[in-house]
Amino acid sequence: MPSTSRPAPQVTDTSSSEDAGGTTLRRLRDHLGPLVLQVECAPQSEDVLIGRQVIHDPCEPVPAQADGVLLAVGASPEREDFLEAVRQAGAARYSAVVVKARGRDLAAASAAARAAGVALLVIPDDMPWRHLDALVTAATSASGPAQDTYTSIGMGDLFPLANAIAYQVGGAITIEDPLGHVLAYSNLPHQEIDEIRRQGILGRQTPDRPTNLDEYQRVIRADGPVRFDIPDTKHINRLAVAVRAGPQLLGLLWALDGNPALGDGAEAALEEAAKVTALHLLRARSHRDPDRWSRGEALASLLDGAVSGRTAAAQLGIAGDTATTVVAFAQAAPEEMPGLGGARIVDLVGLYCEAWHPQALCTTTGGLVYALLPTRTDPGAERRVVKFAENVVTTVQRSAGLALQAGIGVPAARLDEVPNGRRTADRVLRALAGDPQAPTVATVSDVRSRVTLMEFTERGTSSVDLPPGPVQRIVEHDAEHGTTYAQSLLAYLDAFGEAIPAAARLAVHENTLRYRIRRIQELFDLDLDDPDTRLVAWLQLRLHQIAG
Repeated sequence: MPSTSRPAPQVTDTSSSEDAGGTTLRRLRDHLGPLVLQVECAPQSEDVLIGRQVIHDPCEPVPAQADGVLLAVGASPEREDFLEAVRQAGAARYSAVVVKARGRDLAAASAAARAAGVALLVIPDDMPWRHLDALVTAATSASGPAQDTYTSIGMGDLFPLANAIAYQVGGAITIEDPLGHVLAYSNLPHQEIDEIRRQGILGRQTPDRPTNLDEYQRVIRADGPVRFDIPDTKHINRLAVAVRAGPQLLGLLWALDGNPALGDGAEAALEEAAKVTALHLLRARSHRDPDRWSRGEALASLLDGAVSGRTAAAQLGIAGDTATTVVAFAQAAPEEMPGLGGARIVDLVGLYCEAWHPQALCTTTGGLVYALLPTRTDPGAERRVVKFAENVVTTVQRSAGLALQAGIGVPAARLDEVPNGRRTADRVLRALAGDPQAPTVATVSDVRSRVTLMEFTERGTSSVDLPPGPVQRIVEHDAEHGTTYAQSLLAYLDAFGEAIPAAARLAVHENTLRYRIRRIQELFDLDLDDPDTRLVAWLQLRLHQIAG
């Protein structure tokens, strides 16, 4: 904008800091980078909130705009009219004033800004003011935490996803299928594009170029992002990564490395974005499957044992002798799964199932989410299922902010055996929920001892009608008198009768524990010299602990 023009003061139509926390000067600086924005001074710290931009002519008074950013168009940092504008900005409670140095000394401007309590920001002389205005607008409107973690984007909404990725990576983004068809593209106003991208958007297809095949093959064969330095000055360099679900190629992400240039974290950001994009591409593709819901209902009936394997095979389109494994997912928090969170989990588990195998399915029943995975019988099959569950848990945590645990059931050789696999998966989940030190994913082998004890608990008491024994009387005594005899005895038996480690576990003196053990034997007629008595006492105490 030429300095001779004298426009009336105006407030640009941008997002003020309305969402939680707002946008701070520090965040704005980190987003735009030092090539675009230099913070000359920040007397109120860089944690001040950034509000709307105000385009200001030096000959006009500064309008009121709390937390605003004054864009001093046509100003010289040494002139008195600019220094007066800085003072007025401070009085009007602006957060920052932006100026171009144009080779001038900034000492006077810095002093005025410090005295006025506003930040002084400097941009390159050759940057158009309209470009800066668009940059700040995009940064302040796209900086909410939901954008940072992709959680606000509906599954399969590729255009909002492209904008979110463009914000994270720092360059214009195109989402393509493996054949180069443009599925979606970003439209953030501050990110530069070139003629190749422009033609791709208009034609919804990457323009035919001699180097296309080689470039696509490089991206597809690579394990991570690939950078392309294009010698033609009319075209912008690119960063690309393949989007995969397991071994399956779903598409490609292309990022333009233009002006401003991509930062040091662009490759990592693009690689992370590819994982999220895979879920969205799978969801977009799954809309072509109208029978998905009915198969989920059929799977729920099979898991409950309500239908035979033969009936389920016909409903699910899976051979009755297919080997499968059931994986059960539950939220790690003790409260019930909320409706929205549960739907999100089903969605993501379903997408991972589709990537695992065309006949893999998922459903929800009894407040849990179940995946039925066709599996092979080779030695590495269990490890692959564990990896599947770990990927789901990690993705749900990252994408939806929900902590999950996963229990893997025993493999089923036929669909008739699936209900048993579901029961063991449920027991693994219960074992994980009862242990604060437990991992997020486990097989029945990982928690075999605890599952076995839970089995004993579920089977109930002995079939022989016996009067209450010593352990029952100890538990009742503790409940009535507030003693800790049961806890002390269990710690003592856990330590194989060694008082020192047992006392350390209970945080009491070893002589205190020895006294308690003597009192327990006297009060409840418990003979700890008898090995059968020790075994039964320990087992009953452990079952009581698990049940309680």
